[in-house]
Amino acid sequence: MIILGIDPGLAIVGFGVIDKGKYKTEVIDYGVITTPKEDTLPMRLEKIYNGICALIDKYQPEHVALEELFFNTNITTGISVAEARGVILLACIHKKLKLYEYTPLQIKQALTSNGRADKQQVQFMVKAILNLKSIPRPDDAADGLAVALTHSQTNLLLSGTDIH
Repeated sequence: MIILGIDPGLAIVGFGVIDKGKYKTEVIDYGVITTPKEDTLPMRLEKIYNGICALIDKYQPEHVALEELFFNTNITTGISVAEARGVILLACIHKKLKLYEYTPLQIKQALTSNGRADKQQVQFMVKAILNLKSIPRPDDAADGLAVALTHSQTNLLLSGTDIH
């Protein structure tokens, strides 16, 4: 089963594509979609939408796992990330994919058994579980893989919130 994991953002969208086999999970690809801050918001959102559509067309995932938003203190940043997340959801719905959402706590818990794990612990587990030589860079790409792994390691019938 091909799973596309997405770490939403406006400047950087992290993604990870994995193949969850019966006995082994393998990395297909990972990386980021970036948008220049000089571009207008609508232009940046279009780049994200087109980038997600291109990934879906290229890898034909059966499921998409998306990290839920976590609002900290900067509500302005949170709003723009929410808008980016909206175009990601739209791209997936247009492609008729099953969508699942996971909180940062669920991701940390699934990969490290510790909901308070730090970013380095999660990245180390991504590297170890996928048998990679090094931690995927940039961090956003590792986060995309972490989201995909969370979905792959959870009972697919009960995992996340099916929002399709």
